[in-house]
Amino acid sequence: MGYNIAMACDFFYPQLGGVELHIYHLSQSLIRLGHSVVIITHAYGDRVGVRHLTNGLKVYHVPYFVLHRETTFPNVFGTFPIVRNILIREQIQIVHSHGSASTFSLESIFHANTMGLKTVFTDHSLYGFANITAILVNKLLTFTLTNTDKVICVSNICKDNMIVRTDISPDRISVIPNAVVSEDFQPLKDRKPSDGTITIVVISRLYPNKGVDILIRLVPRICASHDDVKFIIAGDGPKYVELQQMIEACRLQERVQLMGSVAHEKVRDVMCQGEIYLHPSLTEAFGTVLVEAASCGLLIVSTNVGGIPEVLPESMTVHAPETSVSSLVEATDKAIGLIKSGKIETSSFHQEVSSMYNWMNVARRTEKVYEGVFEDAQPRDKNWVHMVKRFYRRDGSWAKHLYVLCAIVEYIIYIVLEWLYPREEVDVAPKWPSPSKFI
Repeated sequence: MGYNIAMACDFFYPQLGGVELHIYHLSQSLIRLGHSVVIITHAYGDRVGVRHLTNGLKVYHVPYFVLHRETTFPNVFGTFPIVRNILIREQIQIVHSHGSASTFSLESIFHANTMGLKTVFTDHSLYGFANITAILVNKLLTFTLTNTDKVICVSNICKDNMIVRTDISPDRISVIPNAVVSEDFQPLKDRKPSDGTITIVVISRLYPNKGVDILIRLVPRICASHDDVKFIIAGDGPKYVELQQMIEACRLQERVQLMGSVAHEKVRDVMCQGEIYLHPSLTEAFGTVLVEAASCGLLIVSTNVGGIPEVLPESMTVHAPETSVSSLVEATDKAIGLIKSGKIETSSFHQEVSSMYNWMNVARRTEKVYEGVFEDAQPRDKNWVHMVKRFYRRDGSWAKHLYVLCAIVEYIIYIVLEWLYPREEVDVAPKWPSPSKFI
């Protein structure tokens, strides 16, 4: 029997990125397995209300104030009335939220726990402990995961990071990697013979954590030592202007193509123009773009941080041992030498990636996590009193008292909503027929 599942996150279509595509492809695969899936996110421009995507995937775009980088304003309780209405209307059994930095994600789990529903959280990123942003995110995540049934991390290093950040029991965490639709990232079959030029491709959001500062210093050094190397850099962000300035200052207009933002359906076309994919990121829980690039037949040059070493075999990658300009320059030089000498054959990469990463496999493993949530229902009862006790057992002289206060206020709001808007008066939405019924 299929479950009624709600995916909750601030980040979804029309914005495109690793988390957004993960949610979409996982939802589509779960629908093919016979489950009912809806997505709850905030409104994007005029995209407000209910939209339907492929296979009847329903998306609720909630009109809510966006604070920064498509993240809604955090206030703990403000989204409760509309989230409660959606969860009742769709007869949701499991709320599956995504992303530590997503306010909508964390608040939806809190509301679902208060309503006694099963909850699962997937983390896609790594966070530190030394700045105010990381400290606040870690405290919010600790609060949210106290009563969350299961947690999924996209890599083993992400799991270790989660345990340290939130002091959560390891037996509640599963590691399920991302995947790619390998059919969408096939290498060119009729590629023109190379004229001797090697093209290095970079596709990234141009933010400091993506290593753009390293990239700005690396590009002139590689161009100075290799006359036959060109760069294609795609992406947008606050570091875009600095890249432009570097190109102009070093007179590299003929060697570096700065493309700006590229639609996801065009990513494969950009990748297939190169022989090497460069990934200078300073932190990465997984790195889906590395799998996409390898699937297109590119040799990967990357920093050796986070979950990146877990993503691809050594035969497909050249890792920089240190996160520095000189180290990444050496790794890039090595990759250029491998391509020029013909010592590495990239034509088999696509088939290898297809066998390693598959969304249906990810969906089946996620389905096992859902089954485990219901198997563990007895020991992790969603009784509100037990939830408050778990909050009070958390570490922190002031944090645990704040957690308990939030739980009490939330439960009072819940009782008021049950009285003002009885669930019996909420219209139940009809379910979209399962694709399996038409097979």
